[in-house]
Amino acid sequence: MDHHVYFWLKEERQNAADRAEFEKGLSALFEIETVVGGRWAVPAKVMPRPVIDQSWDYATSMQFASVEDQDAYQVDPQHEVFIHAFKDWWSQVQVRDLA
Repeated sequence: MDHHVYFWLKEERQNAADRAEFEKGLSALFEIETVVGGRWAVPAKVMPRPVIDQSWDYATSMQFASVEDQDAYQVDPQHEVFIHAFKDWWSQVQVRDLA
């Protein structure tokens, strides 16, 4: 299954130092054992079109072997560390899971 998360950072976190720290936190998520693939990214600089949403700042695209592995990721201590470290940094988060 695929797990996609989109983050909108608060304005006061839109600086190089905070972005570097957030990116380090995102990278650490991919070290969790049940994550079998994926990456984090920023919006691609594609041609603007009405159907494109580039309002977000960061996204993760993660692959898991099963729904159970994704469920285990959700309660993994390293995932909890990320949430507690950065939850006050974002103004919005959206999750989209694909079977």
